[in-house]
Amino acid sequence: MPESPYTVSDVMTHTVVAVGSEAPFKEIVELLDQWKVSALPVLAGEGRVVGVVSEADLLPKEEFRDGNESGSEVGERLKASALTAGELMSTPAVTVHADASLAEAARIMARRHVKRLPVVDDVGLLQGVVSRSDLLKVFLRRDAEIADEIRGSVLTHLPVTTELGVSVTEGVVTLTGSMPERGLVPVVARAIRAVEGVVDVQLDLTHR
Repeated sequence: MPESPYTVSDVMTHTVVAVGSEAPFKEIVELLDQWKVSALPVLAGEGRVVGVVSEADLLPKEEFRDGNESGSEVGERLKASALTAGELMSTPAVTVHADASLAEAARIMARRHVKRLPVVDDVGLLQGVVSRSDLLKVFLRRDAEIADEIRGSVLTHLPVTTELGVSVTEGVVTLTGSMPERGLVPVVARAIRAVEGVVDVQLDLTHR
């Protein structure tokens, strides 16, 4: 059964503010404040992403202002004295491709503990940025739109003897009717959960 076709390119922000490796500390802070973002891609050459500088990378400058560096890691102490994006940035950058699924992007963010991912092409050139809030946009889909996709991309692939009704309320899908085989139930439920915007699936089915 086909999955919902949403990819990172469907939700990412195409207009991106970025900095070069020589950007000074204060300029980085000003850009973060101006654009209301928590991190900036750092670019080299024609726009290749070489790193990311985030609020966390900047914070040691304030954290160690009083000279107390006890228990701190070497990397944190170095960042406390850093002056440019190239010295501050985390590298290599954690990135994602535009054709990646939203689930893949979400897994990368969760595993690497980042809030935003630069979106790059095959040679590492910046294409956009995708954030946690971007990934949540799919849950703004109308219930009717979700129901139509389930009928068109999931139910049409079931055996012709299957008789199912679909309703969606606040993203929660309720499936009613009868199915010829009990073994189809988890398959159908999994396919419905793969539709972007589905919050949960409730089943009220009988089996023939």
